[in-house]
Amino acid sequence: MKKYLLEGLMFTAYALFAASWVSGAMLTPAIQASFGEAGFANATWGSNVITLAKIVGNLVAAALLMRLGAKRAFALAMLLIATGGLGALAGSYGGWLLSRLALGLGGALAIVYFNPVVLHYFSARERPLINGINAAAFNTGNLLALLTTAALAAWMGGWQSVIALYGVMVVALALLWWLAAENFPLSGGGDQPEENYGLAQGVREPFNWWLPLAYCGVLFCYIAVFALFPLIDGFAVASKDLSAVMIFAGMVGTAAGILVTKRYPLRLPVLRYSGLALVLFAALMLVSRNPIVAYAAAALAGFFMFLPMTALVTLPQELPGMTPARITVTFGMFWSVSYGVETALMYGAGLLADSTGEPAYAAYFAVACSASLFVFSFLLPESGKKNEVREKGAENATA
Repeated sequence: MKKYLLEGLMFTAYALFAASWVSGAMLTPAIQASFGEAGFANATWGSNVITLAKIVGNLVAAALLMRLGAKRAFALAMLLIATGGLGALAGSYGGWLLSRLALGLGGALAIVYFNPVVLHYFSARERPLINGINAAAFNTGNLLALLTTAALAAWMGGWQSVIALYGVMVVALALLWWLAAENFPLSGGGDQPEENYGLAQGVREPFNWWLPLAYCGVLFCYIAVFALFPLIDGFAVASKDLSAVMIFAGMVGTAAGILVTKRYPLRLPVLRYSGLALVLFAALMLVSRNPIVAYAAAALAGFFMFLPMTALVTLPQELPGMTPARITVTFGMFWSVSYGVETALMYGAGLLADSTGEPAYAAYFAVACSASLFVFSFLLPESGKKNEVREKGAENATA
């Protein structure tokens, strides 16, 4: 049962990281007002500083794991996430951004450490389900924030109390993790020699670049949904409602993605056609002036945004010779490069909106960038086997 306890603690910690991030984004007008700040581009820094921290955190995640071991490394991630709650005590906008920096560092480490833990504790048959659950962690926290932030702020008296609450909750999780977690070999087994595989080796592998480039546009579009869309008027329905519909549908898409990944061994068709559907439905969501069509398109865009996530995370785990050490480097680069590109795109979207005077252009730009999954899927290797498709087809026919 230990592996399920550890999985639950990791999932909850990352969901609360997401809730803290999204609540901060939703409360941006109140936060800016309390610090005397203004401006659309300036508002993006509340999220951009988190993504900048994730770039750095993802890159150092593997080195910290090797030095500290899994137990202490994830405990550090949780404490950094909890430190994000200190933003409630900030006396300046700079102090607030520093607390977001700590939050981002913790989230960066946490999401990378999902993968070596899953690879070590769970069998190949179990991983699609666990990967799918983990892929829903951010969405779970996102939805929690969307549904509760306004009520919590009103009930607790302001944005400071909401941010502090998340910090206290993660401190409790860190204590439970410290009591339950253990270190494990990072070489793929106790009888294997210690592996010397770090960032220097990882950057030489093309796959470690194509994978994040495929995802970066989708990530940008997703973050824009809760960081930029609520600041934009002029859609067929309220942008915050579109965001909520997309996120809820994304959770359904994640569940569907688990089933698809378990039943269908090939990964690239799932990535490719989901990426294409995402672009088409997200574009329809923005341009439609019919509320029913906009809601339906938002739901389908959210569904296809998260349908491929289980396959995307499972694909590297299925590559030959993958070990906890290697998968940590792969996903360290994955999240670092993804968030690096996303940060540039997000700030560019803010500048585009400010220079044109049309905030909706930022949304159109985000949707266009989500085509990255479709485009770069043609450069990724296939980890599944076509003969497995034929075998499963034969089994179903016999049944």
